[in-house]
Amino acid sequence: MSAQPSDTNRQIVVNDLVKKYHARSVLNHLFITMDKGALCILVGDNGVGKTTLLRILAGLVRPDSGEIAIGNSSSSREPQHRRMIGYLGHHSMLYQDLNAIENLTHYARLYQLTQAEKIVSESIQSVDLKNSQYQMVRTYSRGMQQRLSVARSLLHDPEVLLLDEPYTGLDKQGAQFLDMRLQSLHRQGKTIFLAAHRPHRLLSFASHVAWLKDGAIAEYSPVQDIPGHPDLAAYLQESA
Repeated sequence: MSAQPSDTNRQIVVNDLVKKYHARSVLNHLFITMDKGALCILVGDNGVGKTTLLRILAGLVRPDSGEIAIGNSSSSREPQHRRMIGYLGHHSMLYQDLNAIENLTHYARLYQLTQAEKIVSESIQSVDLKNSQYQMVRTYSRGMQQRLSVARSLLHDPEVLLLDEPYTGLDKQGAQFLDMRLQSLHRQGKTIFLAAHRPHRLLSFASHVAWLKDGAIAEYSPVQDIPGHPDLAAYLQESA
């Protein structure tokens, strides 16, 4: 499973990706190329394959065929591939009977981070959980767990963020926090690929929209060019 970006500005390259479950094609000869620093919203109906695509890019699911490359890594089995990626899925990947410090310290060790104690402390503060950092995660609200999951996904300062419905469970304050965090990461030049069933709050600061339909990317457009793609514009209007 390999693909080579044709220029140094390309961060994610997907060529002819196919994934089937029980003989049903979920991803059907899918192509997409994203440049470094893009913040792309992945939209599409429920069950269309958004989660599958993100999990393949994160190296958590193997496709049946096709090629992917992230940065200079052309294999999801390479340690370099996984170190480049911060992934936030539907499951928090947090240990419920550990506190915030213990959870992030565990992941810091997995990534072999130097100055782990300092990084963990700063990460917890960045998601406004310092006052509850010694509480077991199972006592956290859904929104607090989501904040800690964001901190976990960013702990190793990845170049690429793959986020699957990250606003799930967040209250208004939590959603505003995530808005600001994403905008900050975008300004830093991170490449962000984010699945969102209701994308409208993101359109004011995203750079691109990718529409997954019938197993393939039906439209991939800069946000400012959406009016020139009437089918995509109509879909986004319907999902508001």
